[in-house]
Amino acid sequence: MNLSFFDQFTSPCLLGIPLILISLLFPALLLPSPDNRWVTNRLSTLQSWFLHLVTKQLMMPLNKKGHKWALILTSLMTFLLMINLLGLLPYTFTPTTQLSMNMALAFPLWLATLLTGMRNQPSISLGHLLPEGTPTPLIPALILIETTSLLIRPLALGVRLTANLTAGHLLIQLISTASIALLPTIPTVSILTTTILLLLTLLEMAVAMIQAYVFVLLLSLYLQENI
Repeated sequence: MNLSFFDQFTSPCLLGIPLILISLLFPALLLPSPDNRWVTNRLSTLQSWFLHLVTKQLMMPLNKKGHKWALILTSLMTFLLMINLLGLLPYTFTPTTQLSMNMALAFPLWLATLLTGMRNQPSISLGHLLPEGTPTPLIPALILIETTSLLIRPLALGVRLTANLTAGHLLIQLISTASIALLPTIPTVSILTTTILLLLTLLEMAVAMIQAYVFVLLLSLYLQENI
């Protein structure tokens, strides 16, 4: 059977049952569960330190009303981070390379931030559509532009995450395929290509972490505008 480079982004199935739900639930099994003991192990301490750092960074620009979102934003950050990093392992499937899943995460959360602003401060939320001091002839055009910019925010969130992870996975597969193909004929170039592949893998690990952080950070900034 001939396989293409894009077959790695197809959701795996077993007996006709999609296994994407297992891919989504598996990262939660890797997180240590807290207990009531005063003395914890190093993994639990590292997890608590990381969650505290992420929560502090995300909640710093927000006021007290926005702190209600700390749990969902921190959980989303951890969820995306675990999925993105586990997707770099060989013979694994990365759910965040699916645009449908990323849009399912981005659209409801963006809509929740928008509805929060419309409920608490409708005049200020609508005021973002028209900058202060705009000349009268430009008012209709600017309102249309700002409305379009507002509506494409969830699409930009989903597409950004999908495109960055998909491009990284394709590059890794292309370079690894080239390294294997060159090994019998030009081993020196194959070794050099393998070195590039290792560096690219490190870069993709950084991209996986950065994209998870950027996704949640932009949601927190959207929330900041509406509270």
